[in-house]
Amino acid sequence: MDLYLLAELKTISLKVTTVDMQKPPPDFRTNFEATPPPILIDNGLAVLENEKIERHIMKNVPGGHNLFVQDKEVATLVENLYSKLKLMLLKKDDTKTNSLMSHLRKINEHLGRKGTRFLTGDTMCCFDCELMPRLQHIRVAGKYFLDFDIPVELAHLWRYMYHMYQLDAFTQSCPADQDIINHYKLQQVGGMKMKKHEELETPTFTTSIPVSIATED
Repeated sequence: MDLYLLAELKTISLKVTTVDMQKPPPDFRTNFEATPPPILIDNGLAVLENEKIERHIMKNVPGGHNLFVQDKEVATLVENLYSKLKLMLLKKDDTKTNSLMSHLRKINEHLGRKGTRFLTGDTMCCFDCELMPRLQHIRVAGKYFLDFDIPVELAHLWRYMYHMYQLDAFTQSCPADQDIINHYKLQQVGGMKMKKHEELETPTFTTSIPVSIATED
């Protein structure tokens, strides 16, 4: 998502190639073997692993350093959110669900105190590029597996998501609902896979917002 944002700002030219890791093309297997995406290729240089990609963007990609800000409070808010989602899906009990809800409330309270469109201000930063994809996974996977919904009363969080859904940087980098669901199916015991009829479905993208949020001035 960092790169989509920079492309939207026209500081870089970006080409995205998706790879089916169940059946990777021969040239991918030759160059990267079983290395999982994402993989960044910048002027012929391949950069693997998320942390190394982030460092490369910050140091070598035009405008990249502007995305990376220092904010310990926000960093704490973003970390562990994904692991709490995975635990909720694995354990399927009230304790793990309440833990995730508590975390979402903290993010909502931070956004309320801040009073800005994004986590650290009115301009997106690296933390937003981490948080919003995780919120999308919570929406889609939480609903599918546990009928979990982010409460409407977390208005600041919903307003944040509303702003993110307006950005091409997010909508163009966001995986389809079916891909998110299949990702977690593969992590289930026995490795559930997407059924044939599901593979043939037209991809859907959950971007709906509660009416009370969407109609705010």
